[in-house]
Amino acid sequence: MPDSPSNDQSGSNLAVWGSDVIASAIREQGFPYVCLNPGASYRGLHDSLVNYLGNAEPEMLVCLHEEHAVAMAQGYAQVTDKPLAVIVHSNVGLMHATMAVFDAWCKRVPIVIFGATGPVDAARRRPWIDWIHTTADQGALIRDYSKWDDQPGSPEAAVDSVRRATQIATTRPFGPTYVNFDAAIQEMQLDEWPELYDIAKFQPPAATAPAPAELDQLAEMLSTAKSPLILAGRSSTDEGDWAKRIDLAERAGARVITGQGGGAFPTTHPLYAGETSFVLRPDLREEFEKADAVLAFDWIDLGGMLRQAYSVGTNMPKIANVSVDHQLHKGWSMDYNALPPVDLHIATTPEPVTDALLEKMAKSQTKYERNEPTLPAKPEGDGIISVSDLAAMFLNVTKDQPVSMLSRPIGWPPEAGVIEHPEDYIGGNGGGGVGAGPGIAVGAALALRDRASERLPVAVVGDGDYTMSSNALWTAAANDIPLLVIVANNRAYFNDELHQQRVAKTRDREEANAWVGQRIDDPPPDLAMIARGHGLGGEGPVDDLAELEGALERALDAVRSGTPYVLDVIVAREYVSKRLDGQRKN
Repeated sequence: MPDSPSNDQSGSNLAVWGSDVIASAIREQGFPYVCLNPGASYRGLHDSLVNYLGNAEPEMLVCLHEEHAVAMAQGYAQVTDKPLAVIVHSNVGLMHATMAVFDAWCKRVPIVIFGATGPVDAARRRPWIDWIHTTADQGALIRDYSKWDDQPGSPEAAVDSVRRATQIATTRPFGPTYVNFDAAIQEMQLDEWPELYDIAKFQPPAATAPAPAELDQLAEMLSTAKSPLILAGRSSTDEGDWAKRIDLAERAGARVITGQGGGAFPTTHPLYAGETSFVLRPDLREEFEKADAVLAFDWIDLGGMLRQAYSVGTNMPKIANVSVDHQLHKGWSMDYNALPPVDLHIATTPEPVTDALLEKMAKSQTKYERNEPTLPAKPEGDGIISVSDLAAMFLNVTKDQPVSMLSRPIGWPPEAGVIEHPEDYIGGNGGGGVGAGPGIAVGAALALRDRASERLPVAVVGDGDYTMSSNALWTAAANDIPLLVIVANNRAYFNDELHQQRVAKTRDREEANAWVGQRIDDPPPDLAMIARGHGLGGEGPVDDLAELEGALERALDAVRSGTPYVLDVIVAREYVSKRLDGQRKN
């Protein structure tokens, strides 16, 4: 690789190109990687990243689709709270990326996306191809689900745009940003390196401290409550913040429910009540009913949850909402969810509120001992593999191996696994986009690899998710990223079958026809062969319970040795809404 230059090029006798300045602006942000699918619209920037920066800091990670490039950056951010850079080709590449951008927006993760357009100056456009790859307002494609976008008019302006995009993306509430580079500006030769302010002057602002009066009100609410409840939503992945959340719950004596944001609280703690999806789990309703104070830490769709827990006209406890999510609410997408009825809204992130409450509240006098988790019984016998069988067998086979769950399919048993660390479960994809799982898993596994995590990265995905984006896994094979993908394969778009059943039942029509137009069968795709074709290890389909344990052991051994691997498991067409038998209940 060519030697990497310093960012200070003043006085250099070497030719300077606009894209060199842009590449240096990208480097100074500290992105370890840039995920990309190549495109001629950013050929100047591509050259600068390779031949000027030496393909280091950031290192290129080639993806086979722009959607996967953004999804990888999302997975990386879900583990680290830090962004990767992404580059997409002109308007057509951005069109490919849009679903993943929407997922990242709904997930509230930081991603900095760079794109390009053909020359804005029409006199410089090549026939046909530059014309169709030039758009008047490319950022409009994603403006309704990104925090900020820009199209700078010079290399010097591009530096400010890169700095601003990164600063905005990494200021909570996190979200994707987009900067579009004119091809002509990239390929412009400069007489000298522009004078720039030091990058240290453009760091993201710290989260706002809670107002003293609001903090006093919240502390009073918690300290006088006999049965407080904490809803732990979107949370920092920092281990120190994790420990503080535990400390706060213990000082308040508060029960804790976790949700769609990921693992925010240990499942083995005596104060842990359970995990719920956006639909309130029936056995957790009692936690709301007995609560006389509810503290929501950036809970996703707090209004929807409260409306399920407390009917209009019934007595509600005092509700406090700690969130800055309202700062991103727009009119195009309804991802702002139901308007929550709260008594106190503290407009900051959970971490400074936790810090401030710990200074005000006395330490707990109760010593909380870790609950030993109880494994579900290992499934025995042969025949059809139920979803519960797959989950129970997986938990038994991995009982001595720390695992980081990177995704779980719809209908996976609630709390099927132990969470005792922020990396144990990173949460869902955010926007419900089918096809997001494989790319997110690769990005998250990359982050775990680089952090030398002891946890084995495992993504359990549905067959629809896998078949839509299996080529995202090629990047794992190409870059030696250990990862296990288990496909819970029911050979159907089963969620939609259930919807069709409901519609048919409502209309008094034939429910047995719900499968029509929903099955991924006849012929069934060979999912393991697809994996092997992309350079991963692969096995399956495993369709007999008697074969499941051995197949899981072989898959885990392969990933422990550093091989990304796909295991195709045929499961019954069902969803599981109850905890696995044998798991501890509080």
